[in-house]
Parts: sequence; C-alpha cells; structure tokens
Amino acid sequence: MASNQDHEGKKARSGDDAPRRAPEWADGLKQLYDSVVEEALPDAFKDLLERLDEIDPGRDAERHDRKAPGR
Repeated sequence: MASNQDHEGKKARSGDDAPRRAPEWADGLKQLYDSVVEEALPDAFKDLLERLDEIDPGRDAERHDRKAPGR
C-alpha cells in the first residue's frame, strides 16, 4: 500500500489539501472489474455447484455444529 511519506518516513507535505486524482489506469481497472462481476456464471460451474450440494447438503451444518462453543 502506498503511503504519503518520503524515504525518511516523514510525512510528505503536498502544499494544499486538494483531493488526489486517481491514477490513469484506475478507470480501466474499475471497468474490467465491473465487467467480470456482471458476467453470467458459466453453466458448467453452476452444474458443479449443484452436484457438490447434492453430495451432502447437511455437511456444512454438521461442521458448524462441531465448531460451536461448549460442545
């Protein structure tokens, strides 16, 4: 994570308190992220999730019960 400090660890002074502009690549990255989020889930992946749920649908509940405090 970038910080607003110089190489000696002292707080850098910007001269004004204007908000910083996002880097040029930030808009493109946001567009790419949004397009991936909005993509439909492939049928093969949906089928895989359904098959995994059919194997043992109560397995998650049992695992949760074992982790519960006081048991």
